[in-house]
Amino acid sequence: MIKVTIIGAGSAVFAYEIMRDVLVTPGLEEGVFALVDIEPERLELAHQIAEKLISETGRRWKVEASVDRTKVLANSDYVINTIEVAGLANVRHDFDIPMKYGVNQCIGDTIGPGGIFKALRTLPAWIDILRDVEHFAPQALVINYTNPMSLTCLTGIRASSLPIVGLCHSIQYTAEVLAGYLGLPIKELKYRAAGINHLAWLVDLAYNGEDMYPRLRELAKDPAIYEQDPIRFETMLHLGAFVTESSGHSSEYTPYFRKRPDLIEKYTRPEYLGETGFYANHWPRWREEAAEEVRQMVSGEAELDLERGVEYASHIMQAIESDTPTVIYGNVKNTGLITNLPEGGVVEVACLVNGDGIQPTYFGALPTQLAALDQAHMAVHDLVATAVLDRNREAAFYALMLDPLTAAVCSPAEIRQMFDEMAVTEAAYLPDWMNS
Repeated sequence: MIKVTIIGAGSAVFAYEIMRDVLVTPGLEEGVFALVDIEPERLELAHQIAEKLISETGRRWKVEASVDRTKVLANSDYVINTIEVAGLANVRHDFDIPMKYGVNQCIGDTIGPGGIFKALRTLPAWIDILRDVEHFAPQALVINYTNPMSLTCLTGIRASSLPIVGLCHSIQYTAEVLAGYLGLPIKELKYRAAGINHLAWLVDLAYNGEDMYPRLRELAKDPAIYEQDPIRFETMLHLGAFVTESSGHSSEYTPYFRKRPDLIEKYTRPEYLGETGFYANHWPRWREEAAEEVRQMVSGEAELDLERGVEYASHIMQAIESDTPTVIYGNVKNTGLITNLPEGGVVEVACLVNGDGIQPTYFGALPTQLAALDQAHMAVHDLVATAVLDRNREAAFYALMLDPLTAAVCSPAEIRQMFDEMAVTEAAYLPDWMNS
């Protein structure tokens, strides 16, 4: 029997997907879900969908739920972090204030002004969670899904001795997208990816031993294909590899596409293809719609989807519990895995998983032009982690100074003014040292 604790379980759709995956995975027939959220109503909804899933799958699982994680953490084998700290209260500030200074964000929750301030709100709570896990469940594997992924993992690795892996779906989703563009079965498309979260690169792409990049470059000439992913195709055409996050999100990671109105008009498209303010304008509604979707599944108005999804959490548990090897892509400490990215930073690489846990694999060197883009972000990550762990406000400011998109648009004095304005506006949700 295993125990899986989900912290931030009130993000009910994501908790539902994780629990669903576990409950349809061979070898995980028995266990306990411990659900934690600081919002009682959302926690109760997660509890209800958990009971419904267990009933539908017939598995021998039980559910515990508490607003106090210390009541349920004991004996956890896996602790899954999915917290969102003060997102509703600040999603507009994270977009609107930078926009005044010309920093145009699409998603703005993992990098840029929005991502940095989300990290400053989130990471103190994350460190507190890790302290409690160390006390109540020191044997647990900690799985992080919270964004900003790289920053959360890096700060956790520096603050704690617990094993931590960050999981995202961007690499496996991108591989599926490319298989679709190429008209190939995903299971027969061979790829090798590495980098940092949301700015990892499919450096090798092959089918039956043949390099697929020449064909992909040809397909980019077809407007019907190109228009599905304009910014990622542009990135590939000029930098040599396909990036693993959506066109809209990846456009925030580089200085090329969002620094002038004419470029935004030329390269961005609606929704996840780069729409200005897409996340800020829609996330509060999506959050409520997701909760309503779960309510309908609980009531029986909507059918439960009992097909295992693409998230890696259940695959990790299956591999460890049954000692059956599998490969995932994880965000882990760089211990010489990518040789031309900073040692000790967090990188996204292929990892072997078996009964011995998660074992990151060696990649080698990224092409220099790709490594250079990742290095810039790893400097930002280092500064934010330093700011939070050392309570150093100036380090947080330096992080914003080095953000590629912000630096492409603003002068140092403007960045300072933006930083100060965001700090004052969000003061109620930030650590006290940010405004002391």
